[in-house]
Amino acid sequence: MSRQRSRDTAPEIAVRKILHRSGLRFRTDVKLESDLRTRADIAWSGLKLAIFIDGCFWHGCPEHATRPIANQQWWAQKLDANIARDRRTDAELERRGWTVRRYWEHQPPESVARDIAQVKMQIGAQATSGRSCR
Repeated sequence: MSRQRSRDTAPEIAVRKILHRSGLRFRTDVKLESDLRTRADIAWSGLKLAIFIDGCFWHGCPEHATRPIANQQWWAQKLDANIARDRRTDAELERRGWTVRRYWEHQPPESVARDIAQVKMQIGAQATSGRSCR
């Protein structure tokens, strides 16, 4: 497990390249809140937008998740705990005002990047419409 990448995975890089090419700038591997362990793959802290690109195996993709046969009980507990942690993290971040989006590693990077850009634009429009002009 020590060889498993926790950041800069191929799906993350593919999405980031598309976002960057379209002119969007962002931060990567971002610690979102000082008292939470979680780190977003891509984030805009000012907009409170957190993006996670989850691996199918580690995060329990409903289409592609598999469970190892060897040491089944340990793996079941480990993978179920990952899924539960993801749900808790999402709920806590949303409670603190963050918009959280999760994507699967198998989703086409172009559609993921398009969706991220759209969400960012919507949040940015809401933020600017809430400001008063002087």
